[in-house]
Amino acid sequence: MDLREEEIIKFRTELLEFSDYDFRGYSIKSFTRRLKKILEDNKMTIDGLLKKMRKNKTFLEYVIKEITVNTTEPFRTPNIWKQLIPIIENNFQNKKELNFWHAGCSNGLEVYSMLIILYEMHLFDKVNIYGTDLNQDMLDIAISGKYRYHDFEEYWENISEVMKFFPNFKLSDYLTVNERRKYVKINDFILKKPKFVRHNLVKDDNIFEKKLDLIMCRNVLIYFEHELQNKLFEFFYENLTESGILVIGKHESILSPIQRKFERIDSIYIKKKMYNIKNF
Repeated sequence: MDLREEEIIKFRTELLEFSDYDFRGYSIKSFTRRLKKILEDNKMTIDGLLKKMRKNKTFLEYVIKEITVNTTEPFRTPNIWKQLIPIIENNFQNKKELNFWHAGCSNGLEVYSMLIILYEMHLFDKVNIYGTDLNQDMLDIAISGKYRYHDFEEYWENISEVMKFFPNFKLSDYLTVNERRKYVKINDFILKKPKFVRHNLVKDDNIFEKKLDLIMCRNVLIYFEHELQNKLFEFFYENLTESGILVIGKHESILSPIQRKFERIDSIYIKKKMYNIKNF
């Protein structure tokens, strides 16, 4: 099945007429691929799909979930975590309170990875940590803190690589494996720490009403066109504290002029201090 550009435009435009979902800034290539699969799976045309979405809210949410991407893993890209740990220690060790935001957090594994690290660094009690996503099903998994055992077994190499920083680390301090090894459950003291909230990164403002010390938004921006990416980089910059940290995916980068306002270390961007000329 081939999709014409005008069909994509029609879908995005009409979707905005009866929902709050705005996909106009999404990468056309990725968006087309996912929409094409939905049409093929449901044996529908664009007109038929839109008609059913208008009438059936459950079907609408199903389509949105199929369009959006939800992939994560514990301690994803270990090298980034290994670079991030000393930066967090240097920038935040003396702060009385920390506010961290994981934007596009999917099922929450990245949030819990961060909390484990913060506990090992003795920063756990200082932090308010938020995880947001567009997909409520993913947020429900995050809130439950229950994952397939395979999700951790498969990525044990990630975990052990990062935890070389902490010689006394024991994973069993943070999660419990059920008897048949079908699933793992995040232990309560970690589970109760984060706040998971539904948030539309494309349309919603800073819902926390405070500046953030760290924003992680990894492997989300790659699905957006450059104009939307740049808009979000501006948004992140404005909502970071001085010397705040932005972490993006390894295949993502800031290409707009705002990059000059950050110090870059691989996929980690540290907001530069902006001095007033009167201070000199």
